[in-house]
Amino acid sequence: MTDGVPPPDPEALEFARRTLDAQPFSRLLGARLTVFGEGRAVLEIPVREEFAQQNGFVHGGVLSYAADNALTFAGGSVLGPGVLTTGMTIHYLRPAAGRTLFARAEVLQAGRRQATCRCDLYVIGDDGTEELCAAAQGTVLAAQPRP
Repeated sequence: MTDGVPPPDPEALEFARRTLDAQPFSRLLGARLTVFGEGRAVLEIPVREEFAQQNGFVHGGVLSYAADNALTFAGGSVLGPGVLTTGMTIHYLRPAAGRTLFARAEVLQAGRRQATCRCDLYVIGDDGTEELCAAAQGTVLAAQPRP
């Protein structure tokens, strides 16, 4: 155990990865989960030229997708697999330019059927530096109550 966080459950991470891979849009973007469990999720997307808006920065829709999925997986790690995002806000803090986008989400509060989650989005530049480019918060709802 490091920093008070239990080690990841490899079976849970593999199940979450299969769930993400079942989403055609996630496959199109090349998204992958690197962390899942204990109220946390990290989604990674390699930045490609096709993701740029007219000024060359990563399009806000790609950032929003990453936040939405990371929030939902973080919530699902405590609520169970049948979850949906019911609402999300995102604040674009600076233009996203780099080689990799990371969405790091965590559960702030969870009940039996609902979790409030936060997500910070970073880009890794060509020089390896990490820059915060957006922050999101959302609510995740269990589609069916957890037994």
